[in-house]
Amino acid sequence: MLSCGCSIYSNYILKTMKKIISTCILCFLIAASFAQTGKVYDELTMTSKILKGERKYAVYLPPDYETSARSYPVLYLLHGATDDQTGWVQFGEVLQITDREIKAGNATAMIIIMPDADTGKMGYFNQGADWRYEDFFFEEFMPYVEQKYRIKSEKRYRAVAGLSMGGGGSFMYALHHPELFSSACPLSAYVGPLTIAALKERLKKSDVTYSQAEINEYFKQHSALELLKTVSIDDVKSVRWYIDCGDDDFLYEGNSLVHIAMRKKEIPHEYRVRDGGHRWTYWRDALPDVLGFVSDAFHQH
Repeated sequence: MLSCGCSIYSNYILKTMKKIISTCILCFLIAASFAQTGKVYDELTMTSKILKGERKYAVYLPPDYETSARSYPVLYLLHGATDDQTGWVQFGEVLQITDREIKAGNATAMIIIMPDADTGKMGYFNQGADWRYEDFFFEEFMPYVEQKYRIKSEKRYRAVAGLSMGGGGSFMYALHHPELFSSACPLSAYVGPLTIAALKERLKKSDVTYSQAEINEYFKQHSALELLKTVSIDDVKSVRWYIDCGDDDFLYEGNSLVHIAMRKKEIPHEYRVRDGGHRWTYWRDALPDVLGFVSDAFHQH
């Protein structure tokens, strides 16, 4: 009987130890999953034939990127004037904010691509023969990163957002190529020249001389208000729009006019005017809503 009792007791101890070990392993795995963080690489480069040189970019990879084999939706996040591909990393706190929103369940895991538009060259658009940035973006950059990383290369899983000059890039890219983006989120955006006269005044500061025909063509292609008069409204409606500009922002007029133009053409869009100006505190506060908004498109039924 004593021997049998010891055996029963030993089995009890063994089962108890197994439960404790299993519980510890489970707790460790749960803790490890919560400890995972995304990663940012902000000094990456690719070679461009169109721009004749190396182009920098940054990338945010979600927390489970290195432990999964699946593909992810993508957000192209554009910086403003005076910044570069590190702007959203350094000042926008993209790593901390995106990790937080994903872990809270407010945003889906996504890859965020942040290109350098070399602000000294007038940014995201084609400017003469030597600066065909928009051609570079669509013909070289987008195919390159979507092949390099595990990105879902479909309209439904692709979004574009940006601030100031990058907000203008978000407007123009989605208006020029609505077939490529499910969502566009311009923040405090430069919506392009509001009039031909305003464009001429701006071009006086440029070292390049433009003909009247070139000025007219540029206005037609790079004014959001003008584009809304000429593009297919059904195509524009296929993009989900989130427009946000502070009540103290010097670019409020253009954003307000685009909002009114979209309302008149019955283009569904979200339009936000919050307390704030043209500064990083405003854009950091906007980023969680942008991540949630584009995630809704990625999950649409």
